[in-house]
Amino acid sequence: MRIVFMGTPEFAVPSLKLLLEKGYDVAAVVTQPDRPKGRKRELTPPPVKAFALEKGLPVLQPERMRSPAAVESVAAWKPDLIVTAAYGQILPKAVLELPRLGCVNVHGSLLPRYRGGAPIQRSIMEGERETGVTIMYMAEGLDTGDMIASVTVPIGDEDTAGTMFEKLSLAGADLLMETLPKLADGTAPRVPQDDSLATYAPNLTREDERLRWERTSRELFDQTRGLNPMAGAFTFLDGEVFKVWGCRAPEESDAKLGAEALAAAPGTVLEAGADGIRVRTGDGSLVLTQVQPAGKKALPAADYARGARLAPGTVLG
Repeated sequence: MRIVFMGTPEFAVPSLKLLLEKGYDVAAVVTQPDRPKGRKRELTPPPVKAFALEKGLPVLQPERMRSPAAVESVAAWKPDLIVTAAYGQILPKAVLELPRLGCVNVHGSLLPRYRGGAPIQRSIMEGERETGVTIMYMAEGLDTGDMIASVTVPIGDEDTAGTMFEKLSLAGADLLMETLPKLADGTAPRVPQDDSLATYAPNLTREDERLRWERTSRELFDQTRGLNPMAGAFTFLDGEVFKVWGCRAPEESDAKLGAEALAAAPGTVLEAGADGIRVRTGDGSLVLTQVQPAGKKALPAADYARGARLAPGTVLG
């Protein structure tokens, strides 16, 4: 079974790694172009490219997978199967029809829920207590293909998008290994998705990252976890961006508020000390534990509060 693998971020690396470890014939790897990263904006290869080159695999990085040149390059490898995992582009019909065994995708949600480019982040931000991975046949729509197999993975309060990316990438790689023999011998099932149950997880925008303090403590807690360690949640302090990387679960941090605190507007700092920075929310309060002021590195909220002498009554927005 000759395989072309398509993936881009760290999420995809365990699947490619296991394919090689299990002796599958990976003809080549397709990934996104190198992108500028960091303050110096240096061109950086995606994790899948770095791993593929380390293993001596041919790498293709088309700006658009729909281009005739990209399609011809993939066709030249004569794949029996194309495996994708967080590749980042929708495959055109010309590519979907190339392999005799079809194209399958390792998707980071329990389809048909959270179709789209940010299923892991949004499942946390929406307060889900579990998610998972689905292996699916690819179709021309957005994550609409028939399902082959799935596995459920719980989400705990201690989890962030970072920890869930790691858990789901490993679960997806294992599930892919269980699925490949069935694809090879023709016994893999095809379970159509129920479109009436579909929800969507579009890529995150700047507005998704902003903390709106009138929301509930739980919603703000989940939002912060779902944005860590990627973009990070943010608010404003004295007109400058103030990032929030961590906070305590509301059940642990919220206490009975006095009359003065209850009268405070959402976003008001109620306390700032060794316990962190307690902020008024729409239904109580939330303790921030890890913050990052503009132009500075992230640090414990207690250290920031001590150094900046953050006074109760300060309003975040």
